[in-house]
Amino acid sequence: MAYAIQADLEERFGAAELVRLTDRAIPPTGEIDAAVVARAIADAEAEVNGYLASRYTLPLATVPEILKRLTCDLARYLLYDDVAPDQIRDRYKDAVALLKGIADGKVSLGLTTAPAVQGETDTLTARTADRVFSKDTLDGF
Repeated sequence: MAYAIQADLEERFGAAELVRLTDRAIPPTGEIDAAVVARAIADAEAEVNGYLASRYTLPLATVPEILKRLTCDLARYLLYDDVAPDQIRDRYKDAVALLKGIADGKVSLGLTTAPAVQGETDTLTARTADRVFSKDTLDGF
């Protein structure tokens, strides 16, 4: 399940900003490049999942509203490449800090689906075939 879509970015940050960040055509088309937006959202969702995977079973059955906001902030930052203004960079850093809090269990998403923790009693068993060559089978060589 997607945490955010292009319409969420447009609603939060405006279509004009998305056109400025994604229209890479020569000459510019004056329109949002949906493929560039989709790539940024996918990258942002992958980053979010990296933090959530330690605490929650993915994919999530329901997406809390906070994840939509965090994904939008991450995707916006990624669209700016290396020239993000301080405000955008600060929002990105705040989002990452919140995700770290979620991963550490200091902040809850309010979901009850956590992965099962493996106990220390789990063991690994390996079975091999009988030896083909032994002292007895090689006797006389």
